Amino acid sequence: MRSVSSNLIVERVAAMCVSANRILPQDVRRRLTDCAALESSPAGKEIFRQLKENYELAEAESLPLCQDTGQAVFFVDMGEDLRVEGKNIRAAINEGVRKGYSEGFLRKSVCDPFSRANSTDNTPAVIHFDIVPGDRLKIIFAPKGGGCENMSRVTMLTPAQGWAGIRKFVLERVAEAGPNPCPPIVVGIGIGGSFDSAPILAKKALLRPLGDKNPDPALDALEKELLADINKLGIGPMGLGGTITSLDVKIAAAPCHIASLPLAVNINCHCARHEEIEL
Repeated sequence: MRSVSSNLIVERVAAMCVSANRILPQDVRRRLTDCAALESSPAGKEIFRQLKENYELAEAESLPLCQDTGQAVFFVDMGEDLRVEGKNIRAAINEGVRKGYSEGFLRKSVCDPFSRANSTDNTPAVIHFDIVPGDRLKIIFAPKGGGCENMSRVTMLTPAQGWAGIRKFVLERVAEAGPNPCPPIVVGIGIGGSFDSAPILAKKALLRPLGDKNPDPALDALEKELLADINKLGIGPMGLGGTITSLDVKIAAAPCHIASLPLAVNINCHCARHEEIEL
């Protein structure tokens, strides 16, 4: 049985909260560059130029990439042979969020759903746990802004609707979202599972590097088909029209009930912030 200090988790999570909000991941930078070269609209090209200037200034000046520094969302793989000493892991992660968002001067966006009173420290975080073999701890942080999260949807299709129904729902959702999620967007799609698990599949799909290939060849082909269809909508960067509405489409699938076809669409903005550590 291997042990890890909760204090170490606090410090590393705090650092992740700050760096993920200030430094755009390399895969996102590469994808923005590649898509900028494909953009045909003069307005769209200017938006891509501004996005590049923004992430370069954010890193150089230690400033947030976006004023919405997001609700703190974590995916945690905890080894079954690992023990956390001190605080329990949920408390340690929340303390890390509290520390990172306060000391990093990041906007605190978490509030009571009715009174709208702000929690003042961006907690509680949204944490998804998986128990995995081994004695390691992997923590993925993916801050999610409200503008793109609000455009996400989950539905229960009938099995007979199949891929045609999935494609129709995704394209309608992106079209209805329009400029609201700050395109060019990344579209995460969860197919199967259940009503509650499909949205988690969709959000986890967004963690894959942009521009990669889905390990399932069939899903990889469907991702490419949907990406082409979405970019034909003409919404374009920041909704000003153009060639590139989406940087990428990511699909995750799971077995489901014979009478159901759960479907979730989780939209991310062009920032697609994420960071991963292993302890």
